[in-house]
Amino acid sequence: MSDPKSYRPTNLPNDPGVYRFFDKNDKIIYVGKAKNIKNRLNSYFGSNLQIKTRRMVNTAVRVDWTVVNTEVEALQLEFTWIKQYSPDFNVQFKDDKSYPYLAIDLNSEYPRLFISRAKKIAGVKYFGPYSHAWALRSTFETLIKIYPVRTCSESNFQTAKRNKRQCLLGDIGKCVAPCVEWVDQSEHRKLATDLASFLEKSPEEISLRIEEEMKVASNMQEYERAAKLRDQLEAINKAFESTDRFLNQNIDADVLAIHEEITHAALSQFIISSGRITGSRSWIIDRANLLEDESIISALIGKVYGDSIPPSEILVDSLPVDHEVLETWLSEKRGKSVELMQPSRGEKFDLVQMVKRNANQSLIQYLSKRANDAAVSGSALAEIAEQLELVELPLRIECFDVSNIQGTSMVASMVVFEDGQPKKSDYRRFSISDDLDFDDTKAMYHVITRRFKRYLEEKDVDLVDSKIAGGTRPKFAYPPQLVVVDGGKPQVNAAAKALQDLGITDVALCGLAKRLEEVWLPNNSEPVIFPRHSEALYLLQKIRDEAHRFAINFHRSKRSKLMLESLLDDLSGLGEARKKALLTHFGSVTALRSATESDISEIPGIGEKMAKSIVEQLKVVINANKIDTETGEILGA
Repeated sequence: MSDPKSYRPTNLPNDPGVYRFFDKNDKIIYVGKAKNIKNRLNSYFGSNLQIKTRRMVNTAVRVDWTVVNTEVEALQLEFTWIKQYSPDFNVQFKDDKSYPYLAIDLNSEYPRLFISRAKKIAGVKYFGPYSHAWALRSTFETLIKIYPVRTCSESNFQTAKRNKRQCLLGDIGKCVAPCVEWVDQSEHRKLATDLASFLEKSPEEISLRIEEEMKVASNMQEYERAAKLRDQLEAINKAFESTDRFLNQNIDADVLAIHEEITHAALSQFIISSGRITGSRSWIIDRANLLEDESIISALIGKVYGDSIPPSEILVDSLPVDHEVLETWLSEKRGKSVELMQPSRGEKFDLVQMVKRNANQSLIQYLSKRANDAAVSGSALAEIAEQLELVELPLRIECFDVSNIQGTSMVASMVVFEDGQPKKSDYRRFSISDDLDFDDTKAMYHVITRRFKRYLEEKDVDLVDSKIAGGTRPKFAYPPQLVVVDGGKPQVNAAAKALQDLGITDVALCGLAKRLEEVWLPNNSEPVIFPRHSEALYLLQKIRDEAHRFAINFHRSKRSKLMLESLLDDLSGLGEARKKALLTHFGSVTALRSATESDISEIPGIGEKMAKSIVEQLKVVINANKIDTETGEILGA
């Protein structure tokens, strides 16, 4: 790590420009733009930098800058350098797919239709990207039936011209064979232009024009041409009859949305043409090195439109701070006005939310695959061990959470993660009597004591003498390398006292507080602060959230059972035996309420008359008290 003071620049200009930080290997690690270079660069050498910004500044050994005339020029140069150098601390887009495009080379003497996975050829019109290659292939086959432009390579086209023999596509009607002059150059170009218009515009416009041409040909008794136009019209209608158009056909826009989590973010782009989704794409961003004030949406706009022409309207879920500069840059690229818009209501708002949900699903799929990556789990465990100064990797982590409502219906959960993955067979639930009058800290002491008393009882079990099937040790006999409690300093100290009272000193302990995601250690006055977007913190949060989920589910079940007992007390004609039978059979208000008279009458001791009385009384009590039948909670009149 270098000392930033050693390379802090002086005599900085007040002009707009772009700056670059270099590491000791002279590699560019960060590129940024500034309206005022002097003010922006001086901000990197202050004393109150955020964690990742400080790490970047300490990694760098020098910084240089380039002055430009306007902020828009600075934005353009920033995008260019980020694309060229891929700096570690700038937004890095991960795309595990290479999405296909439909392309029409209108610059060619005889335009050609083809599928491409790269948008690099100047003068070629690209449509997409398409998220499913198989769907694009099907569309491609339909299109060349409607508009039989040439699809062959240049070498095959020239060979056909020399031999004066069309290829198979010409023989089967999927090409008008300009190579053998079935149509002349102008007719073929018009066909290709019509195809481009068909993909860009509403198909209804094309259908109406073809229908008019068909009528004209029919009136002129050109029946063969009219028949071809008829077949073309049928193919167009068929191609789009199964395409969902659920948007206003006047919507022509790109929609960009982001879903962010602790360690990663997902970005999705939908391309809308005439109210129809014609393409979609998603990217994943690793936030490990991303500076705190880095704008993800600005970087996405630079990524998407750096090599393509933007549409007239771009809908986003959040306007970037520099949206005015971005609009100017986009308008210059398009040659016409481009508007960045954040809809707040209506159809466009719903569309943005749909794209945001799509980004969320992309991130879920990515993280679910990543969760099974042993290398990722291993690095997270290693970071936890380093941050908490553990003597060994926490290969087995147990997490405890207490759940209650104002001290009643108290329960606790224990979840187990081994090698960074949940081991659900070892999960445990603890029911705590309301008579004990525990608060959260006393409950935590109680639960930790119960769990580790079992450990002390079972750890020395002799497998030879035991009657355990297969000679397997009891599950509580395995000690964790790390115990995590859901809570802050009070909960951690309560758990530490429980371990101390049992004489257990070889189990590490920490707590994760929800408010600021601080990690507390026993008897420490200050918490350990993990990097905000670290894999280690993400794993601890994942474990804590799983313990919370497991505790909440048990708590709801227990509360629902208690509410059923209370509800049965309000029903007349039920003795203790009948109440117990109903409670055992149904277990919750929801189950009892959904039961029919015949279901209830089948329970021993309850006949048809009593079943009818119970159903009638339930309706009165539940409607009067407005009971949430899922949780058993009385919501009040």
